[in-house]
Amino acid sequence: MIRWIIFILLIVIADFYAFQSLRTITKNNLWYMLYWAVTIAVIGNFVYQFYGFNRSDGFSHGNSYAIGLLIAMLVPKLVLIIAMFGEDIFRLPQAAYSYFTQNSNLDADHFPARRKFISQIALGLAAIPLVSVLYGIYKGKYNFKVLKYTLHFEDLPEAFDGYKLTQISDVHSGSFDNIEKVDYAINLINEQQSDVILFTGDMVNNKATEMELYMDIFKKLKAKDGLYSVLGNHDYGDYINWSSKEAKQQNLEDLKTLQKDIGFDLLLNENRFIEKNGERIALVGVENWGIGGFKQAGDLKKASSKVDKNDFKILLSHDPSHWNEEVINDEYHYHLTLSGHTHGMQFGIEIPGWFKWSPVKWRYKHWAGIYEELGQYINVNRGFGYLAFPGRVGIWPEITVIELKKGVKSV
Repeated sequence: MIRWIIFILLIVIADFYAFQSLRTITKNNLWYMLYWAVTIAVIGNFVYQFYGFNRSDGFSHGNSYAIGLLIAMLVPKLVLIIAMFGEDIFRLPQAAYSYFTQNSNLDADHFPARRKFISQIALGLAAIPLVSVLYGIYKGKYNFKVLKYTLHFEDLPEAFDGYKLTQISDVHSGSFDNIEKVDYAINLINEQQSDVILFTGDMVNNKATEMELYMDIFKKLKAKDGLYSVLGNHDYGDYINWSSKEAKQQNLEDLKTLQKDIGFDLLLNENRFIEKNGERIALVGVENWGIGGFKQAGDLKKASSKVDKNDFKILLSHDPSHWNEEVINDEYHYHLTLSGHTHGMQFGIEIPGWFKWSPVKWRYKHWAGIYEELGQYINVNRGFGYLAFPGRVGIWPEITVIELKKGVKSV
């Protein structure tokens, strides 16, 4: 109830300032009618999708676009709140001073003229996030980027010098609405010609059936040394109601089967070895383990039970909080951990090699890209798909290619 009160207050304040800004720059009643028609339609659609008689168990495309349109409407209005409230802070004391002192030297037209100027500037600034959000919904969610890294390890087996791996994560197939774009991305993965493909969880939003339309596309994935995967928090079906425990368990079994049908070797707290010229590296895969209320089914000790302490180890673990909480200080040295989960919040600003920011950094210490601590690396993939908000702004869908090199990185 408290959250709803805050949400409603936010909408009321946002519309107060937004409509006042509109009234300041135009007296055309048609613009007023259009403003309120769009506002009521967006809010009404949101309420209908989530609380109407047609609401579904799970998260439909209608739910997703209702969120997207609401964000597209609210974010620009929040910009207007900041701009206009800031102007009020300066305007009201001056108006009060003029009223109580009856200072006739103040220009009567000063406040309205400045208000109009500030409103015009604010509306111009508000147009930037509006266009960005709409672009993110229309094109950004399929703006796939191949990010390439080279990591150096002194103890990498000689046979694996130059070994390439491709990581994908967070497919969330239930959110897709364009088969051709997904097919393009799968072809893009294959074009990297990596030695192995590693998937770090969240194949679906909730149900295994979400993958039905995309099975033939994902079956095209190919790598010389195979495909390996782990489960993410969404793969367990924990976020919808099931008719029985048996139905939920069957869904998980169906998901395991479809991953096998695609060609993935699903690691459930298990490990595998890739061997070349008498040398090997270990792939260790844990089930989901995360802080903040997420499932903690991962068992690092069990997953590495057949791995030697001196083996070169690549760990697949969906949630990057696992790396910080358990992996870094484990007695085993995990050379490289691959994670996903955060999506980079699907919103942020990135200037490659210089600047990276997203609100998700306040929730996760490691949220996108390569990090190094205690001689161990983690890559947090920004995600292949999207969830809830049907788009991406500044944080694009990612295909990661990592080349392993033997030796110390030159300065």
